[in-house]
Amino acid sequence: MNDTTGNDTGQDRTERELAEALAALAGGVHAAPDAYRTARGDWLRRERRRRLVLAVLILTVFALATLIGLWVLNQAPSDPGVIFSGTGGTTAGTGPG
Repeated sequence: MNDTTGNDTGQDRTERELAEALAALAGGVHAAPDAYRTARGDWLRRERRRRLVLAVLILTVFALATLIGLWVLNQAPSDPGVIFSGTGGTTAGTGPG
């Protein structure tokens, strides 16, 4: 803070010197001319790879589920069961009454 004589206190001087040092440091930093294009290209490449991996994973799970389903259906007994034998019991519409 400034006192009544106009001299800087130690804290004000430190803050001013720090601000000047940071401004000088920031003034020397320059981005590469194609930095944005490079970063965007990297991001798009990662995004395409992520989508490809997800698509392959979904396709693999779907194919595996289909194969397991077909295998389970193939394990069913080949002889007709009681429900489909057509013997015994009554069918719809032919019962008593």
